[in-house]
Amino acid sequence: MGPLAGTTVIEIAALGPAPICGMILADFGAEVILIERESANPNALEVTADHSRSMFYKRGKKSIVLDLKQPQGVDAILHLCESADVLIEGFRPGVMERLGLGPDDCLARNERLVYGRQTGWGQTGPLAHAAGHDINYVALAGALYYTGHDGEAPFTPPTVVGDIGGGAMTLAFGILAALQHANKTGEGQVIDSAVTDGTTYMMTLLASARQMGLLAEPRGRSVFSGGAPWYQSFECADGEYITVGSLEPKFYRLLLKKCNLQDDPDFAEQFSTKDWPRAINTLGKLIRQKTRAKWCDLLEGSDVCFAPVLNLDEASKHPHNLVRETFVNVDGNLQPAPAPKLSRTPARAGSVAEVGEHTDDILNAQPRNEV
Repeated sequence: MGPLAGTTVIEIAALGPAPICGMILADFGAEVILIERESANPNALEVTADHSRSMFYKRGKKSIVLDLKQPQGVDAILHLCESADVLIEGFRPGVMERLGLGPDDCLARNERLVYGRQTGWGQTGPLAHAAGHDINYVALAGALYYTGHDGEAPFTPPTVVGDIGGGAMTLAFGILAALQHANKTGEGQVIDSAVTDGTTYMMTLLASARQMGLLAEPRGRSVFSGGAPWYQSFECADGEYITVGSLEPKFYRLLLKKCNLQDDPDFAEQFSTKDWPRAINTLGKLIRQKTRAKWCDLLEGSDVCFAPVLNLDEASKHPHNLVRETFVNVDGNLQPAPAPKLSRTPARAGSVAEVGEHTDDILNAQPRNEV
């Protein structure tokens, strides 16, 4: 059911963050009609029949097959737009217009329609028509610069920061905001969601820290860019990793107490940057003396601000995530659960439809003379 029950979304199948946005809306109750190709997209990763149910970004959606290069396919989508609330597309600028499915075409059929456009660079600007991927967008936004340590190449979690955070989540929020406006005024609008814009927007806290002098340049020498010994990832005796984030003074004092470092002069002044390199070396050597499990026994659940670094399988079995039901099993596939959790209208992860599974049901349900 979910809080978006009664909301109809048309999603034109594409690559990148747009499908995740559609998944989010479906998880929270929207009817998402996914317009797919009859044959696989040659630019997409090859997915075998055995793995088709593992395409979690398609969960909860209804799949229909249309040929958008044929007038009948275009006309069918325009007709669907007449009763839809949202349309999502993730092509390069101009593609939908050339198909006859641009914002002007669709809004002419339904002035309340929220038309969501997801690209990497945006609909305008000198890079608008260039190809790109998450790592490129995050780099241009300024977020990639602050990852890694001094002397190391920058790195970032693949797709999480750019495609999902800066792209899909930002587009989903824009759609909900525009739906609110449409419900109040009857006016639809176009959403230009660029991964670069959204990623930059998510850096507001980081930009604030930089303005206050907490984020030094060059990178690797400040709190949030790997310079502080108490805001780090450390390797353990078994080759696994843990994290500490003892930012506040009382949490820092607890870290020193539990690690028996309260009398070490290199740790006397928490924000003394000249002591940080030696302190990192000392704490690193200490942590390499025990396994990750031993450090979890000592620090996890305390106010040190601690967590082990887990892979997805380990994360799905962690007691906290089990209690929170952070992962769900749908059709035999373990996958991330919808978030956040709503008390009255909780979200639900649905099944992944076969390509074209709902074509006849949906098109036959549309009263029309042309088809």
